[in-house]
Amino acid sequence: MTAIRHGYATVNGLRLHYAESGSGDELVILLHGFPEFWYSWRHQLPALGEHWHVIAPDMRGYNLSDKPARVEDYRVDVIVDDIIGLIDHFGVQKAAIVGHDWGASVAWRVAQTYPERISRLVVMQVPPAAVWRENMSLRQLRRSWYMFFFQLPGLPEWMVTRKNFAAIDRTFTDSVGRNGTFSTADIENYKEALRQPGAITAAINYYRANIGRLASRKTKKTSPNIDERTRVPTLFIFAEQDFAIIPDTVRGTENYVDAPYREVRIPDSGHWVQNEAAEEVNTALIEFLSTDFAVVNETNA
Repeated sequence: MTAIRHGYATVNGLRLHYAESGSGDELVILLHGFPEFWYSWRHQLPALGEHWHVIAPDMRGYNLSDKPARVEDYRVDVIVDDIIGLIDHFGVQKAAIVGHDWGASVAWRVAQTYPERISRLVVMQVPPAAVWRENMSLRQLRRSWYMFFFQLPGLPEWMVTRKNFAAIDRTFTDSVGRNGTFSTADIENYKEALRQPGAITAAINYYRANIGRLASRKTKKTSPNIDERTRVPTLFIFAEQDFAIIPDTVRGTENYVDAPYREVRIPDSGHWVQNEAAEEVNTALIEFLSTDFAVVNETNA
């Protein structure tokens, strides 16, 4: 396994910290979600680094990356430019993007907005916004209660940090499909990242900045330049024991991909799929990222 290195990149007016593994001209960018940081990809960085140059940034607002103060600084459309900036920083024209949770929402939007900069797309757990809206149900709304709670000022920060981040303990012990996925040391690492000045509010601001826009059916009218279809080869990985997203909510994801599409379901894993089912995820990633889709398309022609 290759070693994990660390560095910083100044992109889109921010200084972003990243973990890195491997080398070469083929770049793979791993995007984490809430309430995580680069460490969410600790199982993938060395494995993928055997084949490609892999980086896992602390997304803006998290851990050692800069933390803008305004809520609007955490809109997905703004964060998309962070990712394009990272591709430019590493001196390549295209990169494969892999995203989980909020990182998945950003990954979908990057591919929709800049398909010419994306070689392949992998998304875990979160469907495109259009699919989310189409499949919204009362059952899903009940699972999504925390997203609306996070709209309140101040109270969510207090709830997350009280009793030495007891909510984070519960998040990584009670909401997993495979018990024992996270060690005490793992959970302490997540807590330490959230103890960085401004990190809690920045993390919650992802919800404050985006939930209303992602849920609104007016998105196309207010953002007419956004094409909600994806036109790059796409792999969708969904663990079916997700505490936050029910299987019905991701139904029809393939209908919004106008390119080769694959889907992997993991029945006994929960939301933290790249940690809970690391071996299965790594196998799927390496197989998908290694596929020559030009050859596949010629064969199917």
